[in-house]
Amino acid sequence: MVLNSLDKMIHLQKNTANIRNICVLAHVDHGKTTLTDCLISSSGIISSRLAGKLRYMDSREDEQIRGITMKSSAISLHYATGNEEYLINLIDSPGHVDFSSEVSTAVRVCDGCIIVVDAVEGVCPQTQAVLRQAWLENIRPVLVINKIDRLIVELKFTPQEAYSHLKNILEQINALTGTLFTSKVLEERAERETESQVNPHSEQGEQVYDWSTGLEDTDDSQLYFSPEQGNVVFTSAIDGWGFGIEHFARIYSQKIGIKKEVLMKTLWGDYYINMKAKKIMKGDQAKGKKPLFVQLILENIWSLYDAVLKKDKDKIDKIVTSLGLKIGAREARHSDPKVQINAICSQWLPISHAVLAMVCQKLPSPLDITAERVERLMCTGSQTFDSLPPETQALKAAFMKCGSEETAPVIIFVSKMFAVDAKALPQNKPRPLTQEEIAQRRERARQRHAEKLAAAQGQAPLEPTQDGSALETCPKGEEPRDEEQQVESMTPKPVLQEEDNQESFIAFARVFSGVARRGKKIFVLGPKYSPLEFLRRVPLGFSAPPDDLPPVPHMAYCALENLYLLMGRELEYLEEVPPGNVLGIGGLQDFVLKSATLCSLPSCPPFIPLNFEATPIVRVAVEPKHPSEMPQLVKGMKLLNQADPCVQILIQETGEHVLVTAGEVHLQRCLDDLKERFAKIHISVSEPIIPFRETITKPPKVDMVNEEIGKQQKVAVIRQMKEDQNKIPEGIQVDSVGLITITTPNKLATLSVRAMPLPEEVTQILEENSDLIRSMEQLTSSLNEGENTQVIHQKTQEKIWEFKGKLEQHLTGRRWRNIVDQIWSFGPRKCGPNILVNKSEDFQNSIWTGPAAKASKEASRYRDLGNSIVSGFQLATLSGPMCEEPLMGVCFILEKWDLSKFEEQGASDLAKEGQEENETCSGGNENQELQDGCSEAFEKRTSQKGESPLTDCYGPISGQLIATMKEACRYALQVKPQRLMAAMYTCDIMATGDVLGRVYAVLSKREGRVLQEEMKEGTDMFIIKAVLPVAESFGFADEIRKRTSGLASPQLVFSHWEIIPSDPFWVPTTEEEYLHFGEKADSENQARKYMNAVRKRKGLYVEEKIVEHAEKQRTLSKNK
Repeated sequence: MVLNSLDKMIHLQKNTANIRNICVLAHVDHGKTTLTDCLISSSGIISSRLAGKLRYMDSREDEQIRGITMKSSAISLHYATGNEEYLINLIDSPGHVDFSSEVSTAVRVCDGCIIVVDAVEGVCPQTQAVLRQAWLENIRPVLVINKIDRLIVELKFTPQEAYSHLKNILEQINALTGTLFTSKVLEERAERETESQVNPHSEQGEQVYDWSTGLEDTDDSQLYFSPEQGNVVFTSAIDGWGFGIEHFARIYSQKIGIKKEVLMKTLWGDYYINMKAKKIMKGDQAKGKKPLFVQLILENIWSLYDAVLKKDKDKIDKIVTSLGLKIGAREARHSDPKVQINAICSQWLPISHAVLAMVCQKLPSPLDITAERVERLMCTGSQTFDSLPPETQALKAAFMKCGSEETAPVIIFVSKMFAVDAKALPQNKPRPLTQEEIAQRRERARQRHAEKLAAAQGQAPLEPTQDGSALETCPKGEEPRDEEQQVESMTPKPVLQEEDNQESFIAFARVFSGVARRGKKIFVLGPKYSPLEFLRRVPLGFSAPPDDLPPVPHMAYCALENLYLLMGRELEYLEEVPPGNVLGIGGLQDFVLKSATLCSLPSCPPFIPLNFEATPIVRVAVEPKHPSEMPQLVKGMKLLNQADPCVQILIQETGEHVLVTAGEVHLQRCLDDLKERFAKIHISVSEPIIPFRETITKPPKVDMVNEEIGKQQKVAVIRQMKEDQNKIPEGIQVDSVGLITITTPNKLATLSVRAMPLPEEVTQILEENSDLIRSMEQLTSSLNEGENTQVIHQKTQEKIWEFKGKLEQHLTGRRWRNIVDQIWSFGPRKCGPNILVNKSEDFQNSIWTGPAAKASKEASRYRDLGNSIVSGFQLATLSGPMCEEPLMGVCFILEKWDLSKFEEQGASDLAKEGQEENETCSGGNENQELQDGCSEAFEKRTSQKGESPLTDCYGPISGQLIATMKEACRYALQVKPQRLMAAMYTCDIMATGDVLGRVYAVLSKREGRVLQEEMKEGTDMFIIKAVLPVAESFGFADEIRKRTSGLASPQLVFSHWEIIPSDPFWVPTTEEEYLHFGEKADSENQARKYMNAVRKRKGLYVEEKIVEHAEKQRTLSKNK
């Protein structure tokens, strides 16, 4: 990039009103990067001939090989129209579902977006996803319908068919936007209603219920895409042309003499032109006339393509001259028609002008940020804007103003960290040599050449000592010094090389307010930082001097080291960045992990976390090929974790280093990065670790051959009963309803626990509200400790009651009576989809109200031990009995909790031990120190006696309770019908009709289930929606592509957990089952196969019979 334009950019950055921050969003392969290429070529950064072929923004090697974008990257473009000059910060984002986290990071720093849709494929699953992401971030979209040339060349549509097809696509997108809009209006209305219920108005009189949902009054005219509004552009990026209706309206208003405003309204829609009367009439289809869009626009483009593809030279020349264009001789003679089309169309309808003009007119500048968006960004978790401190609320004005004065607070949001090679940084780039330096180098080379010649002539036989002889024959003064310099300059090079190999991290960020300057000191606020916590820890409040602050969690104080202008593959140095701009910040890698908020004031809240569409679900364990390289791997994984917004790095209890990624392509990219960039070592990767969940179900009504249970003749009842008895050890009582009664090892405390399956809806509610449950847990724990520090806000309280109401609504019936009020804890990790219910008489404790018991002394005793019970429940839900996987959708009911023996024992033991200790201490011991120690020990123990219970040979009672509770929960599960739950992907496949059978074959082979299949209007494409277990999904995309010769491509997104219907412990018990499955039931069922695979991986015991009844050994020679 030339310096002149860098100065221009710096000048343009200061005019906030003319800045546009936009990202390009679309389904995979709809032409985002090609469109971006065309826009970049208009700024002269790349040649217009290479636009679409170069894919300039795909700077990684694997992006170029695979042909898909894998990371979002930004570039700044200069666009001038009339007197106005605009700076457009354009971000190209990936369309593949595995990298949808990159889309989230791009959308956060933008104010508007371009949605690109393929004219042939129309609206695809990922189009819906990106539109939803843009909607959630409150940014305004414009539409580009790309690849119109495919309608002409591939589908061979007539202009009329193409028009109806484009209308269809537009309707689909507007329907999508409409659903998003209505859901938002309805949500707002529901919120208003709950508020009015909480604070009833003082108005007396009848309240008339308004049945309208508020949709009639809300203005949605700005919302939809329609060409006459100017927010739709039709393009063919590969051929370099694009147009909005306005372009043609301007041309035809001069030609036909109809006002431009009238044409703008009628060029799209059911209007036709009556040429005799020179009037535009309505109702084209009824009269069999062509719509204006077809007659005036599409037919011209079709005839141009027709002429070029048929190589009709006269017609081409005629078109070129009538349009007043100049075509170069090289393009005119070129054999490839695409080159000619590109040459003509890119002059006639330049795509960059059409798209950038729409962006500048229709998308907002950073100054137009809405109050609603600001409030949403500032409210994290369950907080509301009103609950923030007043100093924090005052920052809203700074956001809205986007001011660059000295007094304006600096607010920057870092949406992701990305790694660049240290060589690519501006300070490490080789600078161009000056004339003097070139002359010096030339002189030095000449001298060296002269020496070599002299050495060769003078001492040809003494070749081994050539270097020494060169020194002798050289002129005395200069050359040896030069040689020394050479040696000196050579030595530090290896060190430099070491440093060069290092990755440097740059923060991808946007300035929301104030001016970011190099060297400015700033607070780095992590996602969990809270201004309220700051106020609590710093007595002086927000006005405290920043240099000597006490440590506040999730807050650091550092200086902005380097600021960069992001130019695709290049970075340019900047001294300062005014508000509203996208920038790169160097030197934050020690302070920011993935995303953070930077602010000059500590009163700023961290921005709301980015919402990722894809959940990381694919896990692999990695280890170095050579164990000595473990430190490099650990360091490399830390760097990878920082460089990728979606990846997760875990170290499991087994000591394995686990990488969690969003899908196969994402996993491959992470592993490549780890090998080649971050760790630079050979690594071995395990088979994917597939997560499962364990649960229980209601007893089945029919057996495996669909016979009603209880009606058939049992032949293996005895065997079955024996197996059941073997499961539960002695000393544990089980009653008919599955109530397990178990005592602690010291026989002092007894627990009775029962397990029940939760309804599906309840499990879903618990999963959705995990954040709310977490904040409830924090509140109850602070209450239990007696600190009422956390002030609960009214909105949070409302959310909690609403959540409780939902649970009560679904947990109805005799079995679930009063259960919601008695919920004691959720698990695993205190916020999971399992419930612990406390029904014991002695001690009532509920998550809604906190503990309550009969007497205060007992209360504290029960509360201390209660924590042990909860810990046991947490442990039991974290790893179930089948294959140590977490539980899901199980309710454990603690029916009875008997501590009477324990209390009696406690009282008698206290007296006994007191006597013994007195005797031992006064036992005529001469050593004074020992006696002191003894009495101290006694004091200590007696002082502890009051609170902490006794310790015996089985260890402390709290530990015994944890272990006993865990065992009780596990046995309570084992007496019920256990099932495995598999993680499921929803799979969207687009395929043509002729390969449909092969797609179904691959799906059924991998246990997939087709939900729906519909044909896309106007095309021969089918859209198949299916669900597929994650366990079966590896290699699925490749297999489908292979089997269908690349005509079908799936998109996999993690959807939900589903119970595998077969029982993993099933054995045939009835005569019919014996007849059907045989005595051994060799065909291993799905659940058992999964369970054994997980047990094998975890090193647990697997019941396998290797050879059973080997009747005859066959030798290899006979087998031939």
